[in-house]
Amino acid sequence: MQFKDIIGQEAVKAKLLNAYKEGRVAHTQLFLGPEGSGSLPLAIAFAQFLNCKNKQENDSCGKCSSCIKYEKFSHPDLHFVFPSNKPEKSTERNPSSELYNKQWIEYLKKVNGYAVQSDWYSFLNIGNKQGSIYARDANNLIKALSFKSFEATFKVAIIWMVERMDTTPANKLLKTFEEPPEDTLIFLIAERYEMLLSTVRSRAQLVKVPKLKQDVLMDALKQQPDVNQLLLPDIVANANGNWNRALMLSKQTEEYQTNFELFREWLLLCYKYDYPALFSFAQKIAGIGREKQKSFLQYGLQVVHNSIQINSGNGNLVTGKDAEKTFFNSFAKYINKSNQYDFYEALNEAVYHIERNAHPAILFGDLSLTLAVLLNRGRKAIS
Repeated sequence: MQFKDIIGQEAVKAKLLNAYKEGRVAHTQLFLGPEGSGSLPLAIAFAQFLNCKNKQENDSCGKCSSCIKYEKFSHPDLHFVFPSNKPEKSTERNPSSELYNKQWIEYLKKVNGYAVQSDWYSFLNIGNKQGSIYARDANNLIKALSFKSFEATFKVAIIWMVERMDTTPANKLLKTFEEPPEDTLIFLIAERYEMLLSTVRSRAQLVKVPKLKQDVLMDALKQQPDVNQLLLPDIVANANGNWNRALMLSKQTEEYQTNFELFREWLLLCYKYDYPALFSFAQKIAGIGREKQKSFLQYGLQVVHNSIQINSGNGNLVTGKDAEKTFFNSFAKYINKSNQYDFYEALNEAVYHIERNAHPAILFGDLSLTLAVLLNRGRKAIS
């Protein structure tokens, strides 16, 4: 990838280029940014630039032999590590990045480098299982980096979703992070800083990648084929700086509509204190799969955000279909200063526990009771 292929993030691009021009490229860097911000594409583009044989002022040439291989994500000195798990009906007993590298490259080409955990797991067909970075991934990477480069100036290792790495593989890689082999760069990609092991965080130079600005999303969406231009303001407002979400909304996927209908049903049950129905609902949500559960909760976080906007007098910034707007406006008054922070924390913590393989029926049962109490608190605050 070239920097010109990446949506927005001009300040981050400039920071990376200045680091190169000033001769201070850190050997281990952590690209930290939310989903859809472009952290992974930025790391790939920077690696391509550093190994380009005919560098331009602010980008790689895109034409030399090194760039051509990088454009295909298949340079022999570019090593990827990513979460994986056994595909459904697979007889493979020990999954690892090395086994699924072909699928990974195919996936990267499909999404133009803007990878998403849930999409990757679906592409790999692992069902409801979560992906992990294993000790064998660490061993394979250490071995690969111990060899001399085939042709590049720098060997580059890109570890995507490094927060999916637990203590065992992390401990194996700490020395490599701290003192990589000669002419080796390691780029760690993460979305959630709090989930990273402190030992990993302390060994990498931080590169913060912010959410995309609305005007940047708007300009990028205008270049997409078959996007209803009249819907762009709504799409951009609901995308919350996430390019992948913006694309999803532009295609009006069934999952987004399902999340809206399910979350509306859930809040109504919480509002009514209908405990038997809430526990039935928890069982229903428990059966949809972890990635869909995360998507559902993330929609809920957007509902909290919209409620805060409405209660702050910025309801004009909240967009959506008529049924959604009616829902937001009806419930906004119950998600107020008395409970909005706890509401957000409860949903966000639930996402965290799902990623840690919590029992979904117990989690959603407990969360339903928590939200019912919080809604009652919000109701009392306005009475």
